[in-house]
Amino acid sequence: MKQAIKRGLQAILIVPLLALGVSAVAPMVAPEAHAAEYTIQGGADSAKGDNTPENLFSGDNAIFKTIVNILLFIIGAISVIMLIIGGIRYVVSGGDQNAVSGAKNTILYAIIGIIVALLAYAIVNFVVGGISENF
Repeated sequence: MKQAIKRGLQAILIVPLLALGVSAVAPMVAPEAHAAEYTIQGGADSAKGDNTPENLFSGDNAIFKTIVNILLFIIGAISVIMLIIGGIRYVVSGGDQNAVSGAKNTILYAIIGIIVALLAYAIVNFVVGGISENF
């Protein structure tokens, strides 16, 4: 059971790494409309900045907020799945004290995971909301 959980978590963690690897290798083609921005002067002007982040923290479609919400959704989904697995383990334990205590621990940790995911969601949205007001 532990090996299956470890392999499942490894598979879940490998997917973002593969996505990042593909995005790092994919070539970026400059559109003709913005060709002037891809000069030395355009780079210097971009480095100066204009005090407005490019949709990183502000707005409903902020990049940081979207990434964190997706990760928190995944954590919440895993916690719910583990809660169901703990319930199934509890039902099929057959009165064995070790199996019952293991199932109770699984349920307890799954509930803690759900609470942590909900609190993290609230904290991230509060902090990102405060940051986006300052920009």
